[in-house]
This record gives sequence, structure tokens and C-alpha cells, in this order.
Amino acid sequence: MVDRLANSEANTRRISIVENCFGAAGQPLTIPGRVLIGEGVLTKLCRKKPKARQFFLFNDILVYGNIVIQKKKYNKQHIIPLENVTIDSIKDEGDLRNGWLIKTPTKSFAVYAATATEKSEWMNHINKCVTDLLSKSGKTPSNEHAAVWVPDSEATVCMRCQKAKFTPVNRRHHCRKCGFVVCGPCSEKRFLLPSQSSKPVRICDFCYDLLSTGDMATCQPTRSDSYSQSLKSPLNDVSDDDDDDDSSD
Repeated sequence: MVDRLANSEANTRRISIVENCFGAAGQPLTIPGRVLIGEGVLTKLCRKKPKARQFFLFNDILVYGNIVIQKKKYNKQHIIPLENVTIDSIKDEGDLRNGWLIKTPTKSFAVYAATATEKSEWMNHINKCVTDLLSKSGKTPSNEHAAVWVPDSEATVCMRCQKAKFTPVNRRHHCRKCGFVVCGPCSEKRFLLPSQSSKPVRICDFCYDLLSTGDMATCQPTRSDSYSQSLKSPLNDVSDDDDDDDSSD
């Protein structure tokens, strides 16, 4: 079905509409063989709070952006190659329901659908696209994923030393390796994580010690230890580490 739609006028028109919604600031999306599978609004768990984002699933990429005017204008376009994506279901927690993790080597985050049916459809379509891509390319699924950042609101004290309270002076930071919210003294070191940046990035002392001794496996969260930990941590929004979406995330 995807191959049949690839060169159809309807598919070309749908992709053109998405491009126009992102405007000149967005990257061109029309390439030979690309098919728009589906689209919809999902709630993305950002560092400050959950926020609505418009998502577009293509047969080779996942695109999302901020909603300026629904179905008319979006900004801050993000493009994720699907061949690097793995997804994991998340258990319902309070008001956060019908969610799953989208994990890639450069960035990982949680999203939530409005209903269980919508969640199932999104996950099934994403998995099929990833499977088809890897089958065609002969590549193996990525086993390296960036940690899911714990939201700011889930930590009133440093998640490493468990002592430093966050204030306008003692600001929140995120370890790029484990995703924990940590204080400045617990995250003064930098380490090169090539999948995330060409420059050394902030990591907590715990991860730095493990990485320095080559104990990468222990430091790498599984299924997102950082996310699971965030749901158990004590529950303002004071931070100087900007999320990739925008400065308010």
C-alpha cells in the first residue's frame, strides 16, 4: 500500500500541505518514495510540563512541531529518522495515560495519546514503518538511546545527592546520560557523548565516574530508568538547561 501511494497525487498534495504549515523555517519534506502515513496531536512530556504537539508519521521519518494555529501553522520543526527509533509502552500514571516512549540515540521522550485505541494505532504504525525500513536497508535496530529527561516538576531536590533543594539561585540541570535532575555541584563535569553532541555535554558525577572507567552498560538507562524514577520522585520550574523544543520546555 505504501509503495502504491508513494507517487500518487494525493500523497504529494498531503505532504505539500504539511510543508506549507511549517513555512519557510521548516525543512522540505517531499522526496521520492516518501509517504505520509498519518498525523495527529499527541501530548509530549516536556521538561516543564506536558504540552500538545502536532506529529506527522511518514514511512521513513517522524516529524513534530509546536501548534501555532491548528491544521494551519506549526513551528519548531523536528525530524526524527525512523530507522533509529525504538518505542516502549508506558504504564498509566494518574492523569498521564495512553503513553509510550520514543527513543533515539540523540533524544528520547514520552508522548501520550487521547485514547488507548489511538495509542495502539500510533505504536503499530511506527513499529511497522521501522520494521520495513530496517528490512529494506539490512540494518539492525539501534541499541543505544538517549535517556528520557525527568521533568523539572518531578524533582524538588537533587536526584543524586538528595540534599540540594532547587531555588532561583540553586538551579536545575539535567544529566545528558541518565536524564536525572541534578544540582550544579553534582554535575560540574563534561563528557563527550558523540550520539548527542560534537562537544562534551553536562553529566552527573555518578555517570562521569562510570563512563571514565568504561562501565558504559551500568550508566545506560534501560527502557528509561530515569523516566521510571521520575514517577517515584517527590514533586518550580527553575532551570537553565533548555529542551530541544524551545526554551520553555
